[in-house]
Amino acid sequence: LLGLGMLSLLREAFALHKRCFGSDLALHAIPADDKPTYEMIGRADTVGVFQIESRAQQSMLPRLKPACFYDIVMQVAIIRPGPIQGQMVHPFLRRRSGAEEVTYPHPKLKPVLERTLGVPLFQEQGMRLAIEAAGFSPGEADRLRRAMGHKRSRARMEAIHARLVDGMIANGIERAAAEQLFHMLEGFADYGFPESHAASFALLAYASAYLKCHLPAVFAAAILNVQPMGFYSTEVLVNDARRHGVAIAPIEVNASGYWSQVERGGALRLGFHLVRGLGEVRRKRLEAAIAQGTFADVLDFAQRTQLERETLENLAIAGAFTPWYASRREAMWALRGIDEREARGELGALMDVEEPPVSFESPAPKKLVAFDLWSTGVTPSGQVMEHFREFLAAQRVVPAVKLSKLPRNSACRVGGLVITRQRPGTAKGFVFLTLEDETGLVNVIVRPDVYETYRRPIRCSSTLIIEGTLQKEAGCVDMLAKKIWSFDDEGITRTLAIHSFQ
Repeated sequence: LLGLGMLSLLREAFALHKRCFGSDLALHAIPADDKPTYEMIGRADTVGVFQIESRAQQSMLPRLKPACFYDIVMQVAIIRPGPIQGQMVHPFLRRRSGAEEVTYPHPKLKPVLERTLGVPLFQEQGMRLAIEAAGFSPGEADRLRRAMGHKRSRARMEAIHARLVDGMIANGIERAAAEQLFHMLEGFADYGFPESHAASFALLAYASAYLKCHLPAVFAAAILNVQPMGFYSTEVLVNDARRHGVAIAPIEVNASGYWSQVERGGALRLGFHLVRGLGEVRRKRLEAAIAQGTFADVLDFAQRTQLERETLENLAIAGAFTPWYASRREAMWALRGIDEREARGELGALMDVEEPPVSFESPAPKKLVAFDLWSTGVTPSGQVMEHFREFLAAQRVVPAVKLSKLPRNSACRVGGLVITRQRPGTAKGFVFLTLEDETGLVNVIVRPDVYETYRRPIRCSSTLIIEGTLQKEAGCVDMLAKKIWSFDDEGITRTLAIHSFQ
């Protein structure tokens, strides 16, 4: 059994839906043919969606354009090392688009391969192909299944080669076609999916996409509450929710709970769980204190929660005490006289000493962003690049949302936060980056020679400007990088989490 975080997310989302709307929602009640959901998937608008949120999946979605459940089953299965190594992806896409005729190595294989356009995508197809085309017994087909299902089992596949190819030739399949089929099946030794596995994953993918499409605030709260999971940081998930029309309400005493939640007006209220240092032990203290009623002031909060000075300071930096203080620095100043002894009610007489008022300058917006990122990893007031837009515009950087309107092969610049960085072993040295600005995401392809030239900023920088050429195909827009450099301001973005998959 697989312990999937998405199952926890769905359970959390259904519970949030019940609390928000008073009605039950369950997996079996989600409509199976919801057109807006499929349209969203076809646009690759899938940040946070199970199995189809990666850069590779998002690159495939506008080409495959899933329109029914089985399309998602194939989508889940095709972006795996097996189909990629077996060179099945491009033939499948060409046939899907009508650019290539659907053919079969032998007429008797049509029932086996028809649903996947003549290209084997699933382990079950490999077994049926061996039985129908090569005369394998059920026992031999099961050994083939074991070879295909055992990661990096090329030696096992090679041992089956002669029996499989000779069997296909004996049944009227030409040697070239037989060798091609074996090469496809051999790719499964680098990991391919059984159809049943892909179908189970596709169900969760569709359900999570439906929630994101129709209940974006519920989906966002649920995914924040079950972190860590998936490809993206909490900051990216919150930014994505904002782009889907969800109002983001900051962490605030007497408004937030420990977990993120959806308010009556539909806003996503961030929870204390995002604050640095508020782990499981402190959660129990905080929830017990919240259950006792509204906090009167910061001293009441400190006494009832019994949180340590450092944790209280983190809450102040996060802006949680804003209702009581004009600025976060003022809140920090107010905490200076509360230590662990005082927070338990043993206040000294010095607390009655009247002190002259202290004035604090309001931090610049960029400094508040730095406070938010350090203390919670999230910027509730807006995406970080909003504060750099004037600088980026001066550098002739095009916002992500405008790239689709530019002609193919346009030379331009993009810029933003690096949210994923990948160098797959199957990509022959290519590196794939995803940048985010306040308008959306940009996928960037870096050739091996460009990577060697700009290795340091690619590996070490949280923010990049990239100059290159736009590649556009079937609704998918990528940037082919030529020049890369980093930028930052007062270290604001250096605390951001970048998900690297080397």
